[in-house]
Amino acid sequence: MDKLHVAFTSAFLRPDGSPAFDGYDISALKARQGVDIRYLPLLSRIGAAELMDVDVLITSTGEARIDCSGLPADGRLALIARAGAGYDDVDMSSCAASHVAVAIASEAVRRPTAVAALTLMLAVATRLIDKHRITLQAAREWSRLPDYLSSDLTGKTLGIVGLGSIGGELARLVAPLQMRLIAHDPYVKPEIASALGVALVGLEDLLRQADVVSLHVPLTEANHHLMNAERLALMKPTAFLINTARGKVVDQRALTECLRERRITRAGLDVFEKEPPDADDPLLKLDNVVFSAHALNWTDSLNARLAETNLKAVFAVAEGMVPSGVVNTEVLKSKGWLAKLSRLRALAAGA
Repeated sequence: MDKLHVAFTSAFLRPDGSPAFDGYDISALKARQGVDIRYLPLLSRIGAAELMDVDVLITSTGEARIDCSGLPADGRLALIARAGAGYDDVDMSSCAASHVAVAIASEAVRRPTAVAALTLMLAVATRLIDKHRITLQAAREWSRLPDYLSSDLTGKTLGIVGLGSIGGELARLVAPLQMRLIAHDPYVKPEIASALGVALVGLEDLLRQADVVSLHVPLTEANHHLMNAERLALMKPTAFLINTARGKVVDQRALTECLRERRITRAGLDVFEKEPPDADDPLLKLDNVVFSAHALNWTDSLNARLAETNLKAVFAVAEGMVPSGVVNTEVLKSKGWLAKLSRLRALAAGA
């Protein structure tokens, strides 16, 4: 009897075969009858050869390029489930052609990523890293502390670029700081923004008005270098830039020059155009940036939430139902997708 074939990318295993992500518990999947679990080898590109007999692929962010080109439209693969909120390394057009849904775990990362953005914002505003370094120097540097005054955020304007799950959560978290909140997001309804206490504005207006700009958009073709030299030039010289989205949303070379010349005051960056960045990257030499190595939202409970979200998506399609978190919703109306769900429903009934 046929089984539900679930594949994980190589990121989920250490070289010795042990689980790579502490707390990412798939015991419920292993206990389910009629499921075949496998792990793909380490690859820079996952294509038709690896996906041909897979029903669900579970993958971690930024590991390998996933390309469904060459898969037959009536093939097995029904779902790509992401252990994260990004899907920029998935070829979405090939998924559409092959009737493959892509589901992200936005609810799992919503709070920890918004907290990460707030953490960077506060670290930058309070000059935390500078004061930490001065403290380590003891009396020799203590007299320099008056040169590192914190910036009071009360009454300042926070500009949120992307008021989706994470951007909206950041708006909720900063409420006690009594900041003025504005956002740019062409996909958010005004009533949702209003409920968050946020005024919707155009991107250029946001950049001119904001004292802090925080980025929360997916990396798409349209958002590549969204923050280019021209848009960075619109920001106040006293403003901060916070990026916990994707490094390529920002033109990193332009940002480096902007920070070096103090055309904006400081930045807090969790992400980079190249990860990890080169050791000699000039951005790393600047003294007005706080970095966090694309890891600030890694909490002791995040992996458990990611696993729970991913397994819910697997169990949904295993029963012939639509999982939550699908980003390419147009696929869900296609005859090819519906046929795959019908096959999986019949498979579950016969298990």
